[in-house]
Amino acid sequence: MQIKPEKIELSCPEAEIYQRLLRLDNSDIVELGCGRAEITRDIASSGSGRRVFAFEVDEAAHQANLQITDLPNVTFDLAGAESIPLADASVDVVLMFKSLHHVPRELMKPAMHEIHRVLKPGGQLYVSEPIFAGDFNEILRLFHDEQQVREAAFNTLHQAVETGLFELVEETFFNSPMRFDDFADFDNKVINATHSEHRLDEALYQQVKARFAAHQGEDGAHFEMPIRVDLLRRPA
Repeated sequence: MQIKPEKIELSCPEAEIYQRLLRLDNSDIVELGCGRAEITRDIASSGSGRRVFAFEVDEAAHQANLQITDLPNVTFDLAGAESIPLADASVDVVLMFKSLHHVPRELMKPAMHEIHRVLKPGGQLYVSEPIFAGDFNEILRLFHDEQQVREAAFNTLHQAVETGLFELVEETFFNSPMRFDDFADFDNKVINATHSEHRLDEALYQQVKARFAAHQGEDGAHFEMPIRVDLLRRPA
């Protein structure tokens, strides 16, 4: 199911959501699509007894992550969700933070089966995905319309539950605060993100810049991204 953004009353950093839903201490944890390893760092450096396997498909991000030396309990590797280089039933938790819709559509279903394979019986899959709505989305869709891939991601999760591959534990909807210093910050982090190739002509670039400027204040540009979290469990 979806939910209208105006119906979402909870606004908080995502850390508050996964810390409430998951017990990560003394666990083997997989993060698929770790990006710049910002959430990886929070998970690995909080609590105790956490061993994290952080996978990324973007070569540039992966090479940057390999330079990290202060997270001894994290193993970084280059791999996609459809091919996880770990043994069967070897991990307690799999995390996907806004990464399922980046999996090619033809690989989303195989990815669900691969996640099922590496999870222990009773192990949990945490998936957060942006809802196709909100001011930030209206800027993003000018040059990168994700409506179809986000719908495909939601449908993939729904099918995984309907077929019995996973059990639905809980759904949570919240608004995730986002902030950019200025348009240059947005340009660097979003338009020039290494995981995507965005080609904007000058007219479109100026249109995006003008739309962004409407949200710029003295302390930066603030947005709230509506997010859906599905907490699933591999049947015991």
